[in-house]
Amino acid sequence: MPLLRFDLVAGRTPQELTALLDAAHDAVVQAFEVPVGDRYQVVHQHAPGELVVHDTGLGIERTRDVVLLQVTSRPRTRERKERFHALLAEHLERRCGLAPSDLVVSVVENSDADWSFGHGRAQFLTGEL
Repeated sequence: MPLLRFDLVAGRTPQELTALLDAAHDAVVQAFEVPVGDRYQVVHQHAPGELVVHDTGLGIERTRDVVLLQVTSRPRTRERKERFHALLAEHLERRCGLAPSDLVVSVVENSDADWSFGHGRAQFLTGEL
């Protein structure tokens, strides 16, 4: 927890995908202060033309390398989210060569009752977590 879902155009190597996921995980650990072993990530790769990420009037140019990231998480403070956005862009640029203009992030919040990590129990509610 949190759950990171990446959408990107297919074509990255396994090593590039690993670097992308590792960089994002490090940003989550630093900004949200989750345990290092707390890692949930899914990658969806799309054929060219199946991922449309247009500018919203900010003058941001996108390339074929664009990464659309949806983060599902328990509520986080504004400061933690801002730190996450900054760290994520920094890590991905430095470690993966991803231009910050090619990163789009959406954080979706839910509550403790919305998570079950197995065995049919909501571990945040039962006190197991």
